Formats: sequence, structure tokens, C-alpha cells
Amino acid sequence: MFTILKNTENGLVQLHEMIAGSWVHAVDPAPDEVAYLQSGVGAPPDFITYPLDLDERARTEKDNGAILIVLRIPHFQGITADVPYATMPLGIVLTDKLIVTICRTANGVVQELLDGRVKGLSTAKRNRFVLHLLLASAQKYLSYLRAINKTVDALEDRLQLSLRNREVLELLKYQKSLTYFMTALKQNELMMQRLQRSRLFEMYPDDEDLLDDVLTEIQQAIEMTSISSNILSQMMDAFASIISNNLNVVMKFLASVTIILSIPTIVASFYGMNVSLPLAEHPLAFVITLGISLGFALLVVIVFWKKDWF
Repeated sequence: MFTILKNTENGLVQLHEMIAGSWVHAVDPAPDEVAYLQSGVGAPPDFITYPLDLDERARTEKDNGAILIVLRIPHFQGITADVPYATMPLGIVLTDKLIVTICRTANGVVQELLDGRVKGLSTAKRNRFVLHLLLASAQKYLSYLRAINKTVDALEDRLQLSLRNREVLELLKYQKSLTYFMTALKQNELMMQRLQRSRLFEMYPDDEDLLDDVLTEIQQAIEMTSISSNILSQMMDAFASIISNNLNVVMKFLASVTIILSIPTIVASFYGMNVSLPLAEHPLAFVITLGISLGFALLVVIVFWKKDWF
């Protein structure tokens, strides 16, 4: 599926054909749509198919006047997914007339532009459009990182009293997400530095300032991801020990209870034998025996309490 859009005074409007100054956004295009884009965009055919590979690295390429920018963007796959937050490639093709974005699935980065939440967006200004898209991607990384940190804090509260591995496995899922983020952000940073050296965005001073903002946001996201990843890694090790310690405390408590309950059992076993025993003929023999059992059990409880076994 692809949509053709153009910026007007009333915002983005949808068109039925590709014209100069328009933006073509393709989401998981069908083979016939790929063929149509390859023939109508005026760029090398591979520029349309490269971004559809989910393992495509962030890079930039130029051929016959067309420019391809492959960007790794964050993607939320759902809280129940094995990796809740992953990354995927977003292709940006620039020709002398069109801007084309290609992605395998719908995503929040492009959606911000489609919803008109980016100020000063113009499909006619290709370079600035790309910079707005890059900035939206960096900001989305930061937004998802804050969401990951918030979720990890909630898991931390649950882990302190947990005896199971479920919470640790949940932390592992977010550790994977941070690993994907770090890899993608470093690739994006290298790609942005390559674009900066190519002087693609030096035509207008505003573009240069926006490029600096993009690089700053990406570096901030890298640092934030690195810090979160290190903290989460250490937290997983610490809480694995805490879970083991919690289990030891429970086992120690159960062992103490077992010892305390075994004392009345031993006394009752002795007085249950068919032999002559002290106090056997006494009318209060049962009460006395019960008192002795409880006395020994209470003594053991006091000893365990002083040794902090409970």
C-alpha cells in the first residue's frame, strides 16, 4: 500500500498521482506496487526494495542523481512480544521531484508526520523534510527509552518480593530491546556523520541547525541507551541473587517449622509405646505430656528467634 501526499496551506492532502513536490509513502507494498514505484519514481529499482529487508543496515547511497537513505527506526511490537521494542529499516529516496519513504510496517515515526504533528513540514523542501524525519526518529527513540525505564522500575518493585523467574525473564526482554536500540543508533549516527560530510544539508543555515539538533538527539539517545543497558544488566544479576536469597529464606523458615513440629511428635511417639512409662497412671498424664511437648517446642522457637532464623 502506498499513499501520495502533498503539502498545502491546509496541511497534507492526498493525491491520486505522483507530481513534483509530492511525498510518496509506501507501507509493505505488493509486488505490483513495487513495480509501479520503480517505474514512476525515477530512481534505481534497488532503492525501492532495499528498505523492505528487515536486516538492512543504516546507510546512504547515491546513483543517477537519486539518493537513498536507509534509517533504522524504533518500532513497538507489543508488550507481550519476545522483544517489545525492536528496530526496522525506513528507506528515504530523494529524486529531483519526489520524496519516497518505504517501510515494511506502519510505524510511529512516519505517523507523526502524517498526523501533522511536525511544525514547518513541507514536501517541497526535500532536505528539510528528511531532517524532520530523522529528528522524529531520534525523539521516538528517547520516548521509547523512557517507557522502557518506567516499565523496568515497575518490575524492580515486583522483583524484590519475587521467588520466580518470570520477572527476570521480563527484564531480559527489555535488555534485548536496548541491545537492538544501541546497535541501530550507532548505525544511524555513522550514517548521519556521512551525510554531514557530504554537505547535503549545507544549502540553508536552518538545515544545518536542524542537522545539529538531530545529531545531538541521536547522541543523547545513545548515551541514555548505554546507561539504561548497564543498569539493567547489573539489576538482572542483583535480582537473580535476591530471588535465590528469598528462596533460601523460605527454605530456612520451612526447615525451622519442621524442626519445631517434630518435637511434639517425638514426645508423643515415646508415650505411645506399650511399655511402662513415667506418669502413665497419673490422671493428668495427657496434659502433662502435652505441656512438656509444647515447652520444648517453645524453647526451640526462642532459640531460633534469637538466632534470627525466622
